[in-house]
Amino acid sequence: MRRKRAERPARWAAAAVAAVTGLASLAAAVPHATAGPVRGAAPPSGAVVSEWLAAVTGTVDPTHELTTPEELVWHTFVSTAVYNAVVGVEGRYEPYRWRVRGPRAASSEAAAAAAAHHVLRTGFPAAAPKLRALLAASLARVPDGRAEDEGVAFGERAARHVLALRAGDGRGASVPFPARPEPGVWRPTPPAHQPFTSAWLGRLRPMLLHSPSQFRPGPPPRPGSVRYARDLAEVRAFGARTGSFRTPRQTDTARYFSNLDIQGGLGDLAARHRLDIADTARLFAAANSTQLDAVITAWDAKLHYGTWRPITAIREADRDGDPASRPDAHWEPLLTTPAHPDYLSGHAAAGGALMATLTRLAGSPRVDVRILSRTTGKTRHYHHADVYHRDVVDARVWAGIHTRTADTVANAAGQRLSAWALERYFRPVRP
Repeated sequence: MRRKRAERPARWAAAAVAAVTGLASLAAAVPHATAGPVRGAAPPSGAVVSEWLAAVTGTVDPTHELTTPEELVWHTFVSTAVYNAVVGVEGRYEPYRWRVRGPRAASSEAAAAAAAHHVLRTGFPAAAPKLRALLAASLARVPDGRAEDEGVAFGERAARHVLALRAGDGRGASVPFPARPEPGVWRPTPPAHQPFTSAWLGRLRPMLLHSPSQFRPGPPPRPGSVRYARDLAEVRAFGARTGSFRTPRQTDTARYFSNLDIQGGLGDLAARHRLDIADTARLFAAANSTQLDAVITAWDAKLHYGTWRPITAIREADRDGDPASRPDAHWEPLLTTPAHPDYLSGHAAAGGALMATLTRLAGSPRVDVRILSRTTGKTRHYHHADVYHRDVVDARVWAGIHTRTADTVANAAGQRLSAWALERYFRPVRP
């Protein structure tokens, strides 16, 4: 049984407030649909949603061992469960793959906190004490009584539904990718020469799409082609660790995009624009699920095409079929090359999906999003989606780890994917 309000230590309430810090930014408020229960008071704030999404990283990856895409899986599970819990009570938006409504009198704040808590505690039981404290802090802001109790029960029900949907989805499955020393084919890269990491992402059941290959693009430029040569020449010149043509600003952009706090950016946006709990829950669920499906799309292409990375292509340029190519056996990229193929870029695909989602929800090409880079410690304020698209594409070339084609095609696929998904999910309820 949950502790009575009087038994909850005051420091738990302080922990909840602290959990909201570090939020970054999102764009314009979304017009409200008119479905759902009629309430005399204003809808609750979305702060509880933001603070629980901010708590995901420390819960699922306390030792910083997961890759960004692996961590995104859990942000998506939590945000969709929270979304279902909130709109099940508040109405206004269609639940995610669910037709259940919560009690009209239930607290949507309690439902959101309980849903997030249940998903995280189920996936990471070792974090139970920390999660209990955060749940108690969230519930301390909800008056005791029937609304709180019904909200908690409904939030847990929403979480169980999402976890049931994801059972057997392919997480962590063994997906072999035998490295072959053929020209153009990926193989482990220096310095660690690790095997293809997280290959299972390319076979993971999508959140919104019908299959991982639904938005798979056509093949990349073949070695020896004009476009291939142009891509390789650019990354060789601008992506080198030393002796490159990069400007200091370009180097900063390459480093900036290596590890972004997207969840903090979404939370900051929701806070600055005073989004209520339903709009905040929708924002996180839509942004995270489209980004995850974009990553799945990128990894599907990586498995399908298996193209070598720039570091391999440049060092073995005498094998690409172009007599004009000259190898550089000592060439190194600015950033360490991740252990998976070049085409498609996961960062560029997710960036395309993220910006397309934000602009569609806002109904404007302006995004007004501030995102912190954990690598550089700097925050960039993006006002237009096109500028973000440009920077995320350039960044991976200037980092020396992707060809431009792998970036531009990925970014376009992410944008198309988001447009398709938001025609079908997270829609306002029709009056």
